[in-house]
This record gives sequence, C-alpha cells and structure tokens, in this order.
Amino acid sequence: MHALAALPAAVPALGPKWMDPAYLLEQYGSAFFWIAIAIVFIECGLLFPILPGDSLLFAVGLFIATGQVHVNLGLAMLALCAAAFLGNVAGYEIGRAIGTPLYERDGRILKKKYFDQTTAFFDKHGNKALVIGRFVPIVRTFITVVAGVSRMERRRFFTWSAVGAVLWAAGLTLLGYFLGQAFPWLSDKLEIAILLIVAVSVLPMVYEFVKHRRQARAIASEVGEAASDLADHATDADHRS
Repeated sequence: MHALAALPAAVPALGPKWMDPAYLLEQYGSAFFWIAIAIVFIECGLLFPILPGDSLLFAVGLFIATGQVHVNLGLAMLALCAAAFLGNVAGYEIGRAIGTPLYERDGRILKKKYFDQTTAFFDKHGNKALVIGRFVPIVRTFITVVAGVSRMERRRFFTWSAVGAVLWAAGLTLLGYFLGQAFPWLSDKLEIAILLIVAVSVLPMVYEFVKHRRQARAIASEVGEAASDLADHATDADHRS
C-alpha cells in the first residue's frame, strides 16, 4: 500500500494539511525535500514556532528509506543540518538587532510568554539549552533569539548551535531512515509515528510543568505551616499575657 493512502487519517490527527509530510509529498513531489529544508530553516530562526520540523525530519529519512524521496541520505542530512544551523544564526542576529522590541510587542504569534518560557529554560540549562532546546517545540524557535538579545558570545553560540543542529536534524532523519528500512509498513502509518514523535518532544515541557506545580505546592504548604506556627505562637503569647 502506498504511504499516501494513509493521508485521510493523517490530516485530522496532525492538524492543517501543510503540516502533514505525506500531503506535502503528494502535492509537491520532488520539491518536497527542498520544502522540508525551508521549513527547518524557518522554524529554527525566523520566529514561526508552530511548524512541523520534527515530523518533517523523520519523514525525510523514512521517505528516503522507502524510495519515495530520491536523495542521498548523507547529502540530505548535511543539507538539513546546515538549514538548522543557519536558521539558528538568523534567529541569533535577529535577536541582537531587534530582539527587545519583539519581546515587548506580545503579538498573536510572537507571544511574550514564549520568550519568558525560553528565557527561563536558557537560564536553567546555559550552553546546553542550545542543544536540549532543539528537541523542545517553541523553545527551539525562540532560544536563538534569546541568545541574541542576551548578547551571547558568537563563538560559543555557533559551537553549541552546531552541536544541537547535528544531533537534532541528523538524529531524527536517521531515526526515520532506519525505522523505514526495518519496518517498511511504517510508511502506511506515518501519522502514528509522527504523533509519537510529537508526544515525546513535549515531554520536557510536561515534566517542567509538573515539577513547577509540585514546587509551588510545596512552597504553599511551607508558607501555610509557617503561618500556622506564627498564629499558634501569637495565641500562646496572648494566653500568657
């Protein structure tokens, strides 16, 4: 069965048609690979956070393995890594040039909370944020701008961005390729594989959310206990007086 036979089921699961790699392959054929490169570049640097970077990288590898995209695997990974890295460079320079006004604007797409979340992520993980952030939706788009706004040293930024680009772009492409070779039928269930990738990619955010909730509850509990102790001491003092 052709991979695109899964299209009707994939579209509702994955959202808009243009976010479905199978749809893009069906519509654009041999141009699909170049569209994937463009989307990776844009997501990594041009402040469009809701793009299917993870799923496209996986799909490129899968489509190469199943013969639906006729591009050498090594060249594909090199091009995708370059797109991811150059996207980061573009985002960094945007951050250095006009990052502060963008942060203060709080628009419909470029929300202030995205910058706040990314800044907290960056402060927590430091240099590693440029690597870890690659695998976290939204964060991977804004982390480069935050680095630019904070005037992170260019050499340090370029080094860690390159490491992140290789691990993310090459890693997900290889994953799709090897799974495509091992399980050719996976191309007929592409939407399921992509949903799993999306689910895994949001786990860090879920973990941080749960962790912060627990910390907030613990702090609230400590404050409550402290207030109770103060009230008890005040009561004892009144009785003694």
